[in-house]
Amino acid sequence: MRTATILQPDDGPSFWQPVPANGHVTVKISPEIWDGPFSLGIQEVAPGSHIRLHAHDRHREVMFVWQGSGTAVIAGERHPMRPGTVIVLPFDVEHMFINDSKELPLRLLWIMAPHGLEDFFAAIGRTRVPGEPTPAPFPRPENVREIEERTVFKPAIG
Repeated sequence: MRTATILQPDDGPSFWQPVPANGHVTVKISPEIWDGPFSLGIQEVAPGSHIRLHAHDRHREVMFVWQGSGTAVIAGERHPMRPGTVIVLPFDVEHMFINDSKELPLRLLWIMAPHGLEDFFAAIGRTRVPGEPTPAPFPRPENVREIEERTVFKPAIG
C-alpha cells in the first residue's frame, strides 16, 4: 500500500553549516523518506555569507529562492536572486550563491538528483535542534575535499 508523507516545517534532520555558508540545512526528502530519484532540502545562508564556488559532475541541481535575496554566480556570470528565482544546474556548471544582505538570511530550497547532497551536509555540519541558538561560526572539516568527492561534488575547483 502506498502512503503519502507529510513533513512539517521542523521535520527532517537538520545541520548547522560551517563557514563560509554558516546558517543551516534541513533535509526534507532523502532515501530514508522515499524511493524517488532525488533528495530535497531547505538551506539558510547567513547574512554576509556564501555557498562557495563548486560544480557537480554526476548530479543535477535545482535551486528555488523562497526568502531573502542575493547573487548567483553561474559559469562566471552574476544573476540576481530574489523570492521566486529558480536556478537549474546541469552537470559541470560552476556556481556559487552569495547572501548580499548584512541582516537577513537567504533561504533556498534545493533538489539534487540523484541523492547525495544530504550526506555531504551531515558530514560537514553539526546536528541542529530547531529553535536552539545559532552557534558561533565554525570551520569546515579538515577532510572536506574527500567528503565532497565521495558525495556530490566535482573534484575541487580551488
